[in-house]
Amino acid sequence: MVPALNFPPELLLKAQGIRVAFFDVDGVLTDGGLYFTEHGETIKRFNTLDGHGLKLLQRAGITVAVITGRDSKPLRVRLAALGIEHAVFGTEDKRPAADEILKTLALDWTQAAAMGDDWPDLAVMRRCKLACAPLNAHAQAKALSHYVTQAPGGAGAARALCDLLLVASGQYARLLAESVL
Repeated sequence: MVPALNFPPELLLKAQGIRVAFFDVDGVLTDGGLYFTEHGETIKRFNTLDGHGLKLLQRAGITVAVITGRDSKPLRVRLAALGIEHAVFGTEDKRPAADEILKTLALDWTQAAAMGDDWPDLAVMRRCKLACAPLNAHAQAKALSHYVTQAPGGAGAARALCDLLLVASGQYARLLAESVL
């Protein structure tokens, strides 16, 4: 099967060598809406395309890390189901959290990508080799990004970054072939 994706060569070059991808949650892995039950519990809607992309990144040897300003049981359940081990919850100061994850992984900023949608994500995005934003991100996040997806947050934006990283790493065709055998 022939891969159906095409990325500009300069973007593929920028995405080469990425070993860790940082993701925000609200507005990136979700649509950014906050849903509350009648008992005041927060619920979130996640996209399965995004989830599969995150699992594919892990299969390709790229670490997925989540840094989010909120914390909730549904989020923790979803990340556990995806096998995501590196997550920091409830922090608006995301750069120190990313620094700590990089230190744990013995990586540096030149090996990192980040996807964020608003001001709290900018400090991480600014330092990474590859910064990305969903289509519906704040203008400042989009202006800082090397890649703005055609999909909005919670509707395939994270998958678009995953696909870019898989193509740039040379893993996309192999993983695709394995899935259609």
